[in-house]
Amino acid sequence: MHILQMSAGSNCIFCKIISGESPGEILLNDNETVVFKDIKPAAKHHYLAVPKEHIINVNYLTSPEHKDLLEKLITNGKRVVEERGGDINDIILGFHCPPFNSISHLHLHVISPKSDMGFFSKLVFKPNTWWFQTVDGVLEKLEKSKI
Repeated sequence: MHILQMSAGSNCIFCKIISGESPGEILLNDNETVVFKDIKPAAKHHYLAVPKEHIINVNYLTSPEHKDLLEKLITNGKRVVEERGGDINDIILGFHCPPFNSISHLHLHVISPKSDMGFFSKLVFKPNTWWFQTVDGVLEKLEKSKI
């Protein structure tokens, strides 16, 4: 699997949160991923599921091997929502696409309840737009890359 990593002197805030150099409320931490609170939540439960390895953005998920990582991000994000009392049946999961991603480190937005999102948040996280791609769309792209 080809993954782009940052150098040790990186200024990536997510890499710093993962390493403990910067504050962040990590809610789940395993050997490949972390899940933490979004600093500008769009709903009561708004978390970011992030790989520990630095992958620049969703466009770098190109090979079938990335499917396992994506599924782990999804599973862990939903797990945190459930553990914290959120509704996984009223959820949106997706990625902002460049140039609309604010941090150049792959991060899955996990937002619940979707039905409680405000007007602006519904625009920012509108599914299958050129600025926000759902996990289903990414999974479909990865499936096609097998051919």
